[in-house]
This record gives sequence, C-alpha cells and structure tokens, in this order.
Amino acid sequence: MVAYQDFVSLTQSGNSEERGQAAHLAAQAYLAHIGPADEHAALYAALIGFLDDPSVKVRAALAYGLLHTREAPRPILLALLQDAPVIARAVAQYSPALIDVDLLGIVRGGDPAMLLAVAMRERLSARLIETLLAQGDKPSILKLLSRDDLQVPEAQLIALATGMALEDADLRGALLAHRQLPASARLVLVQAVAQKLAQARIVKGAVAPARLERLLRNATDTALTGIGEAEAAASRTDYAVDLVTTERVSARVMLHAVVNGHVLFFADCLAELAEAPREKVFTLLESGSRAALNALLARCGLGEAVRNMVARLVFHARAADLADDVAARHFVVTALTEELIVEHDGVIPAELEEAFGYLCEQNVTLARKAARGVMSAFADDVHGRKTLPGLPPAPEYLALPAA
Repeated sequence: MVAYQDFVSLTQSGNSEERGQAAHLAAQAYLAHIGPADEHAALYAALIGFLDDPSVKVRAALAYGLLHTREAPRPILLALLQDAPVIARAVAQYSPALIDVDLLGIVRGGDPAMLLAVAMRERLSARLIETLLAQGDKPSILKLLSRDDLQVPEAQLIALATGMALEDADLRGALLAHRQLPASARLVLVQAVAQKLAQARIVKGAVAPARLERLLRNATDTALTGIGEAEAAASRTDYAVDLVTTERVSARVMLHAVVNGHVLFFADCLAELAEAPREKVFTLLESGSRAALNALLARCGLGEAVRNMVARLVFHARAADLADDVAARHFVVTALTEELIVEHDGVIPAELEEAFGYLCEQNVTLARKAARGVMSAFADDVHGRKTLPGLPPAPEYLALPAA
C-alpha cells in the first residue's frame, strides 16, 4: 500500500522514473478500486493529469497499467492512441477496451506501423479486417493472411487474388496457403504463377520453349482438376459450374481429370454439361454400361469419336488406381493410345488431334515418372552379385600404314 501523501510526492517528483511509478500505481488503483465514488473520481483525475506529463516514460507507464483490461477508461485510451508512436501502437494492438469505431479512423489514416499493430490484435471484426485490407498495405495484409483464427471475407480474398497478388510473389504465396481462399481465386493465382515462371529468365534459359510450354500447361491442368477434386470432395459444385459456364472444360481437361484420378471433379463437370444429377452420373461412371455411358457423354455435347475415346478411358480407369499409382496411369494412357491408333488405322480424326496429342504428351511424362528409381529399386531387391550384360567384343580392324 502507498499512502496518498507518498503518492502525491511521487507525482511531483522531478524524476521521470518516480512519476512513471506513480502513473502505473494510479492505473492499477483505479482498476481495482472498490471504495467511495469521490475517491474513484480523484484517481480518474490523476490519470487524466498524467496524460500531460512531458516524459514519454511516464505516459508509457500509464498506458501499460491500462493496456490489457476492458475496464480501462476509453477517453484516456483514445488520448493515448494519439500519443507517441510507441505508445499508440501498443494501445492499438493490445487494448480490449477499444471498439471498432475507435480503430477505424486509425486504420483509415494509413500509417503502416499502426495498420500492422491493429492487424495483430487478438480479435478483429469483419468490418475491421475489410478496412485493413482495403488500405493495400502489404505487411498488414500478410499478417492478416497468416492468421488462422480470422475469418477473412471471401470477396476480399478474391479481390486480392485478382488484384495485388497477380504481381506480388509474397502475396500469392500467402493467399495460396490460406485455407479459406475460394477455388476460383486459387486457380487464378496458379495461372499467374505459371505465367511468371514462363517469363523468368532463369527458367527460360534452362528449359527449351516447347518443353517449358508443355510442362507449365500440364501443371496448370493438374492444378485446375486438383482444385476441382477438392471442391467436389467437399460437396461444393460452384467451381465446376463456373468452369463449364465459361467454357473452360475441354476434352483435354476431362481426360486430364480422369488420368490423374480426379473422378469427382470429372463427374461434376459431366453432371453440369448433361444437366443430370451428380449421383446418377457418378453411378454411371462407376458401373454403367458402354451404351449408358455413351448416352451420358452425348448429352454433354461430345462428338462420337470423343465419346468413344472418353468411354474407353473410363473403362480402363475402373480397373486401376489412377489417383496414386503413376505406373497405372502410364499403362492406361499407353493402352488407350494404342487402341486409338489401331481403331483408326493410324489416321487420327481431326476432332481427336488435340486429345491424342495430349495423350502422347502424357505418355512421355508418365513414362519418365514411372521409370524414376526403378533401376535402383531393382538393384536393392536383387540377391547376390548381378552384372549388366557385357557388350560384344569390338571387331579388329586392319591398320593401314601412315602415308
């Protein structure tokens, strides 16, 4: 306990450390007060007086005493919000007594340090989050995106993905790692990443242009169908509907979905194209007859040659684990490619040229993936000493004398 006379002596001291001690004591006494009202009013007046102290240390001690409680008087906190930056940032970040309207003006002021302080508050309303994001300050945006405890409005995430993040790698990474990012925005960012990779000098200098285009297109298609598979698994169909509506579901995309085991997304696309129930489509894909499957594909608007090719692929996929087994994917693609060559006597119809070209690309890509590690695994499994077959001896040639 500190006697009032001693407290008054501390407040009038020429030592800023002692005045700071008095400010902190006054704050604690005010918050814990349970005595007469006039005594409480006197303590409040003392707190007001410390706001005019010339020392930052004293005002910081006052702020520290009031910082973490909802019972702190808002007028004093509002005054501290306008104080020295180190004090204002601490109050903005930690004080639970402040309400949205107290902080909105600070946020709209646009000071980067204050924006970051507000972004680090324990609790943030949707209104504050939206206002913070609207300022376009990169550090505070990255802080908000890194917090799993916040519900960032979907519209704001889409705006970021289609705006600032298109030219900023840090923002793209933060958004792609964000669990709430809508599927459509995720696809936009993946396409932006592919475009940036294609333009990077180090990438262009290391990979031939044609091969780079194939690699990036294959990666983009995998991302498109992979995102769709995750959405379909969560029973969200908006993504597939949007792709179909904007005519981004081609025969190549459907083939890619099946080849990579993204059958739920494939089923959603067929359901939207055929305007049929998703459950019925999935049942047909899983166990339907060839005729029923062809009828479904016809309702999707696919030509006869494409229908037959997709139906063949579906039947092959029923007997293979395409989601996880690269060797199975390679086998299925190889089998389908050879069947098409035999069926058309080596003359692939014009409507199948793009799809057939895709299958040939996949054949090479999957062969490379399937072959990786095969020899080392074989060598590890072989018991005893084994050697590769030797080369036949080179023939002896008659040496002619030098001229």
